[in-house]
Parts: sequence; structure tokens; C-alpha cells
Amino acid sequence: MSLKTKIMLLAILPMVLVAILITWLGSKGAVLLSEQEIAIFEDNLLDSKRRELRHYVEMAEAAIVHVREAAGGDEELAKQEVRRILNDMTFGVDGYFFAYDSEGVNLVHPIQPELVGQPLIDMQDYSGDYVIRNLLRIADEGGGYHRYLWHNPRRDEVESKLGYVVEISDWGWMYGTGLYLDDISAELRQIRSEVSMNIRQNFFNVSVIVSSMTLIIVILGVAINLHESRLADARLRSLAHRSIQFQVDERRRFSRELHDGINQLMVTVLYRIELAQRKLGQGEMKGLEDLNVGREVLNQAIQEVRRISHDLRPSILDDLGLERGLSALLEHFSERTNIRISKEVALPDNRLPEDIEITLYRLIQEALTNVEKHADASAIALKLDHQGGKVRLDLKDNGCGFDPQENRHMLGIGLRNMRERVELLGGEYRLDSGVGEGTRIRVALPLKGPQVLG
Repeated sequence: MSLKTKIMLLAILPMVLVAILITWLGSKGAVLLSEQEIAIFEDNLLDSKRRELRHYVEMAEAAIVHVREAAGGDEELAKQEVRRILNDMTFGVDGYFFAYDSEGVNLVHPIQPELVGQPLIDMQDYSGDYVIRNLLRIADEGGGYHRYLWHNPRRDEVESKLGYVVEISDWGWMYGTGLYLDDISAELRQIRSEVSMNIRQNFFNVSVIVSSMTLIIVILGVAINLHESRLADARLRSLAHRSIQFQVDERRRFSRELHDGINQLMVTVLYRIELAQRKLGQGEMKGLEDLNVGREVLNQAIQEVRRISHDLRPSILDDLGLERGLSALLEHFSERTNIRISKEVALPDNRLPEDIEITLYRLIQEALTNVEKHADASAIALKLDHQGGKVRLDLKDNGCGFDPQENRHMLGIGLRNMRERVELLGGEYRLDSGVGEGTRIRVALPLKGPQVLG
């Protein structure tokens, strides 16, 4: 996996994870909120059922109170009439009244008459609730509501039921009515289904948005990456072309120096030696003068070879290292030009890579040559150190300076070669100059970077 891919993943994955987390938390929050709202809705429906049940029981109570008052002393007759009234009072589809004595014996049940006369005190529903016991207890405590499971004959199913009971205290009776809650359960199921569908739809919408944004970011990243890659390739081709051109120019210069310098000197030496041979062969002692001249020309050739060799590869770097080699270069330059030089050099304990040492040496050498030829300076400040994985060069003179924008022709081959050398090593090069302000060259070379030949 490439570094760019890793960077893209590091940029996209946190966003996707955060979006998924926010979506998940939002969904959980929506579920909790919907459950709370459903619970409130269920309570409101149950409250409505409670009011309805209480209303029915109050109607029954109003109907039987007159019977009890009109019965006089015939209590048994009154009980029969009350049972008849409760048995005949129905409402809705499956609404009815029931009655039990204090022992749990059923007295009234119009829907399930087979239960009449049965002792149901120990009857339990499917949840283990002693229904009749609890209804008797609630009635004895002043009346109230109780929720339990009961068989619905109309649907032939066991369903949740809400009952409301009161007590006829002097008879020891408990009577009341109840409503099945199947309509509430069905409505709640429908609401939960709609809420779940809405949550799933919202989650799907958010997922589509996140996926679309991720895809857009990936496409943009790929497009930017391709654009940057094309720019980098173009820059690399340009650097490669300039590197080749630089090597061609160096070889051309070297060839010219060999042809115009060394070759001409050697031809002169050969000519003097041949001339001396002829003169000495004829017994003329003047041939010794030609040998002396040839020796001097040969010595010049040797010095020229040394100069060219030094230009190709400064041997002082191999012998003394960069710091001492620069000290010798600066000392000779100062003695020759009477220009003061202040230097601060702080290099790593280990020697720098060979290409960096040569480049720094050549940069400083070229800069000193330009100062000597063009700057009319009296002082130079040089600083060379390393920090942040880079070697940094800062060289400034107090000469006349120039305007780089208006005097582009002054940026000759030497300055262009300096910039290209730095760029070929993946470094940074900056030239600052102004009329009357001197010239400053700043260079930063990475200790690990592209290598260059020559």
C-alpha cells in the first residue's frame, strides 16, 4: 500500500467511523425516544380505558342501588334481581359484568355461564396471577383496577384484559367489568412497526449520504493525486533533462579545456623536444634551451591537469573533509581578495554523504567567485549547520547587490548550475538580492534524498 493511499485512508476512515457512530447513536436515541413516546401513548390509551370502565361500573352501581333500596327486608330477592341486572348489562362487542362472593364463587358471568357457581378462588392466569384473589382484595380495599390475562371467547384467544371492581360490602360481593386490550396492543404494534421503518429509512438515507460523500472524497483524492503525480512526473522529467544537460555542458567544458589547454601545452612540449633533438644532434648546445622551455611548458600542463582534476573532484575533501576543506578554501580566498570572512560551521560528527559534500563545496566555491567578480564586497558571512534532518547553508555578502527581476541576464550559468545542483538533490534554494543591499544565498539539503551523479 502506497503512502498516498495510507494518507487517504487516514483522512477518510475517521470521517466514515464518526459518521457511522453518530448515525448509530442517533438511531439508538430515536429508538429510546420512540419507546418513551409509545409508553406515554399507551398510558394515555389505558387512562381512556380506565375512565370508560369506571363509567360503566358507575352506571351499574346506579342501576342496582335502587333495587337494593326497593327490596326492603327481602335480601334474597334483591340479590336475584341484582344478578339479573348485571347479567343483562352488556356494552360494546364483548363488554359484560361479573360478580363473585367473598369465597371466590362466581355469581354472574353472561359470556361464560358455565362458570356460574364455580369456586374460582385458586384460579391462575397464564402468567401465574391469582386473578379472583387479587380482584377480591382490590374490591375490599375500596375498589380499583387490575390487569390480567383472560380467555376471549369472541376471538378464542387469551388476551390482556383490564378490569375494574368494587364491593357490595354488606353482601360480601365483588362485582365489576373489564375491557380487552387487543386494540391497544394492535395499535402499539403498528406504531412500533412504523417507527422501526422510519428509523431504518433514516439509517439508510444517512448511509447513502455518507457513502456518497466518501465516494466524492475518494474521487477528488484520486483526481488530485493524479494531478500531483503528473506535476511530479513533469518536474522529474525537467530535472532529469537539466541533469543530462548539466552533464553534457560539463563534458563539453572539460573537452574544451583539454583541447584548448592541455592539448596545446603538450603540442608545445613535443615541438620543443623535437627541436632540441635536432639541435643537439647537430651539436648545437642551444637545444638545452628548448628543453628548458619544454620543461616549463610541461610544468604548466601539470598544473593545468591538477586544476581540472580539482574542478572535477576536489581531492581536499577526500584528504581533509568538508569542514577543513572549506576552511582552506575560505582562507585562500580571503588572502587573495582581502575580503573579510566570518564563518560558523556546525556539521554532524559523521561525514556527510559524498554528493552533499561536493555540492556544498561547489556552491560556496561558485558563490565566492561571483562575489569576487561582481559584488565589490568587503565582507562575507557564512553559516553552515544541520537541523531537522537537513544541512543548511546561509552565505551573505555586503556588496552592491542587484535586482534579480530586472537583471535576469546577470543570473548566469553559475547561478543556474547552483540552483539545479540543489534541486537535483531534492533541496531548497533561495537567492535574495537588492541594489545596495548585498546578496544572500540560502540552501537546505536533505540528508536523505535523491542522488545525483558527477
